[in-house]
Amino acid sequence: MYDVVVLYDRPTDPAAFDEHYRQVHVPLVEAMPLVAEFTWGKVEPTDPAGTYVVARMTYRSAEDAATSLSGPEGQAAVADLATFAQAGVQVLNVPRTLTWP
Repeated sequence: MYDVVVLYDRPTDPAAFDEHYRQVHVPLVEAMPLVAEFTWGKVEPTDPAGTYVVARMTYRSAEDAATSLSGPEGQAAVADLATFAQAGVQVLNVPRTLTWP
């Protein structure tokens, strides 16, 4: 399994972010092929300048993630970040291990 984790910084206009994220961005992500699971949630506001939303797309492999993100649906979702994530976004690529040390 392979996760792509996206950390969105706290926006200056949370209501506008929320509306765009739910109405536009989530459907773009849900249209991406090969996504085994997509989850997201708001971070409890312990730091007003910190992370606002965490999203996770799970794939069966790194190859599936690369194919999904490089296709037209993935490119549309990535391009959409510029329209609502002006506060900043960090993308983490996380290969999962099946055993704990």
